[in-house]
Amino acid sequence: MKSVDDLGDLRGKRVLVRCDLNVPLDGGTITDDGRIRASVPTLTRLRDAGARVVVMAHLGRPKGQVNPKYSLAPAAARLGELLGTDVRLAEDVVGPSAAEIVAGLGDGDVAMLENVRYEPAEESKVDAERAELAQKYASFGDVFVSDGFGVVHRKQASVYDVAQLLPNAAGGLVLAEVEVLRRLTESPERPYAVVLGGAKVSDKLAVIDNLLSTADTLLVGGGMVFTFLAAQGHEVGTSLLERDQIDVVKGYLERAQADGKRIVLPTDIVVAPEFKADAPPTVVAADAMPADQLGLDIGPESGAAFAEVIRSSRTVFWNGPMGVAEWAPFAEGTRAVAEALTEVDGLSVVGGGDSAAAVRDLGFADDDFGHISTGGGASLEYLEGKSLPGLSVLG
Repeated sequence: MKSVDDLGDLRGKRVLVRCDLNVPLDGGTITDDGRIRASVPTLTRLRDAGARVVVMAHLGRPKGQVNPKYSLAPAAARLGELLGTDVRLAEDVVGPSAAEIVAGLGDGDVAMLENVRYEPAEESKVDAERAELAQKYASFGDVFVSDGFGVVHRKQASVYDVAQLLPNAAGGLVLAEVEVLRRLTESPERPYAVVLGGAKVSDKLAVIDNLLSTADTLLVGGGMVFTFLAAQGHEVGTSLLERDQIDVVKGYLERAQADGKRIVLPTDIVVAPEFKADAPPTVVAADAMPADQLGLDIGPESGAAFAEVIRSSRTVFWNGPMGVAEWAPFAEGTRAVAEALTEVDGLSVVGGGDSAAAVRDLGFADDDFGHISTGGGASLEYLEGKSLPGLSVLG
């Protein structure tokens, strides 16, 4: 992939940049600006080169409808603060407001189109529909820079199709993400441990399948662990359980044993009678869960055991909280994993999404870790061994 440096002299050129500014909001307030901050280095590099920067991004899932709830206005305001300049937000995506704002750009200026997912063709499965929209995007730029790693696994007009119409390059964020993922897949320092959490095991089947070939140890927590415990024949009470995946999980457990790999499951679980923040927590053995309770976190014994494996590893990739980390009584497993990652003598990677939000909510700084990914889904698909459209299209 080419970098911004390979695009030549950019002074006076309009540079169309696909960023990932899909940040969580509480009303109009951004609760985690990590993805916006991650976009700043590439945008600064372009401004310093005298480029006229046009940012494309999405927020949420407006499903092709204009919905003020999903306006990029908060993101544009925060980006302007971080860049120290006014970021003008168009009132539309490819309409007259966008055309006027782009035409008015001077060297080093930054503008932003409204949420690209307001356009029905952005996520269309019909190639011709996306291509037609991409032509409109391309009319706003002389070159295209892909810097939204969180969307490179999507075959969408602002990610894939527009890259075929303009000279293109990968931004610094995308290059850094790919370099870290290559280290995880092609030549990881060993021992190599992967920590997987989150709600559903079905979301992680392909990545588990691939990582059993590359990682030495797989640590499993979160809601997905109950399918593993059920596969071992244990009672899991009213916990989240994917019964249709039990046989698949049994196969993974058997394969790991045959291949000399370790799948480490919790030995204790924090349970509660109902799914509520103020439900009374109790710690029980993982093989003795009450039938009328549900698991909401790994227990302290498991947190300590997971942390020991993590600290003794040279490479660690983590995706998915160990419990309901936004509720204090059920956040300690996630905290134990996060703290251990800060102590890794080697490469520690937090795999984006809920994991990135959780470590920030728990008070950890981004530079406490080797790398915090901006793309949970994109990272997982890369680790599955898939070709990502938004990367393969770049020259």
